[in-house]
Amino acid sequence: MSFIDILLVVIDINELDTYSLQFEDLGYEIMGGFGIKGRRYFRKGGDNRIHQIHAFQYDNIQEIGRQLSFRDYLRQNPEICKKYGELISKLADQYPTDIDGYGDGKDEFVRKIEEEALKWHWTIH
Repeated sequence: MSFIDILLVVIDINELDTYSLQFEDLGYEIMGGFGIKGRRYFRKGGDNRIHQIHAFQYDNIQEIGRQLSFRDYLRQNPEICKKYGELISKLADQYPTDIDGYGDGKDEFVRKIEEEALKWHWTIH
């Protein structure tokens, strides 16, 4: 399984809500914040998700920074990136229609990597 994970930064997160019909026309499900305050989450592909968009308002520095640090850390650590890819593939197979099971299954790994990523980010910058 592979998919495209997009970070979208907008001027006004509430204005983004006015484009829901256009996102739906493109095949995206509108998921609201989906557990993260200040986010708009869109996914495409149903049970075989192929695209997801995490949108934040430009001044939500904490969430944007967290997302970018995680991405950059995976890019700099191919072995951890490989483990993450294997984990999410396994979970996608194990929980094809259970987004909560999928999310719970990767939660501990993601939290650990996010912590490492943030430490790494601030030691190189």
